[in-house]
Amino acid sequence: MREHFLLDPQTVFLNHGSFGACPREVLAALHAWQLEMERNPVQFLGRRSATLLRASREALAAYLGARADDLVFVPNATTGVNIVASSLDLRPGDEVLVNDLEYGACLAAWARVCEQRGALLRTVSVALPFQADAFTASVVQAITPRTRLLFVSHMASSTALKLPLPALLREARARGALTLVDGAHAPGQIDLALDELGADFYTGNCHKWLCAPKGAAFLHARPEHQALLHAPVTSWGYLAGDTARTPYDDYTGHSVFERRMQWQGTRDVCAFLTVPNAIAWLDSHDWPAQRQRCHRMAIELMHAVAGGYGLAPIASDDHFAQMVPIPVPHRDAQALRRALFEQHRIEVPVTQHAGRTFLRVSVQAYNTEADLQALQLALAQIPVL
Repeated sequence: MREHFLLDPQTVFLNHGSFGACPREVLAALHAWQLEMERNPVQFLGRRSATLLRASREALAAYLGARADDLVFVPNATTGVNIVASSLDLRPGDEVLVNDLEYGACLAAWARVCEQRGALLRTVSVALPFQADAFTASVVQAITPRTRLLFVSHMASSTALKLPLPALLREARARGALTLVDGAHAPGQIDLALDELGADFYTGNCHKWLCAPKGAAFLHARPEHQALLHAPVTSWGYLAGDTARTPYDDYTGHSVFERRMQWQGTRDVCAFLTVPNAIAWLDSHDWPAQRQRCHRMAIELMHAVAGGYGLAPIASDDHFAQMVPIPVPHRDAQALRRALFEQHRIEVPVTQHAGRTFLRVSVQAYNTEADLQALQLALAQIPVL
């Protein structure tokens, strides 16, 4: 599988989770769309883009178990989170509930919005080792009548934990709180059925585990909430009427949700158009089998490395997919990351949570047992820092 990617052959790449990696075949589709756009940018962007983007959204919606009308493209999941955060009508005394496993950039967005609106950002501390029932109970218990929204990841960034969403989302809805799921790492790594999951808002990346080009992500919103959302850029979609057909439809779309979000001024939409190519590429390479193999390799590596240090994983195996947090005794995370890359050409993030340090290893289809062995050999040569 390595030959399908442009990754540096001199680097052991165990960090698919940060920015993904795009197959050559999908990149070729991206470049083909870009060349077509440059042949007549006015026709492509001004008269064709809405139809092309609709077709791409339909393919993505089928993959995600959702309706195309409930999806819009955004450049990354962080943008999706910011759209919801800035659109929510928070008032003094309102609360937004998060937990301390969440991605720092998104927590920063909520902190900023809450400070501006006089709302309270409340954080639930998550104990390790992780227990799904205890996690759900602690978060549900923290929901109050003032909780306007619960923000939770599908797969946590620093710890790679798959969080137990269905019960949590049901309980939040029963208590009157909206829910936003940060699914940055989920599409392509685990099966999704967004309509069945039932989050009010869900945002995810296509450029990570779905292997689309960089800058391809989506925001999903339940129909009853779409009118609440505002784009980060106000443009022509806000002038389009509510009738079935307007002069702006060729590039802004038809629904209010689509019109507001789709046209953000001039930008390259070609990454969005290649999402169906990425999905087709995964299908052509028996991706369920690839994911199963990668999960097995990741779990075996986690137990081997952690056990070598006399440490235990932070959760049972079923809480992880292709990305695992391997506990290590090193205290200086950045020094360990630099040593692995500069001395051994191994690209892997070193994360920390609750005073503990982890190698957050991603195992993708292009990785081999030799890659994982290289990491083990390198760790044996690096003193505990």
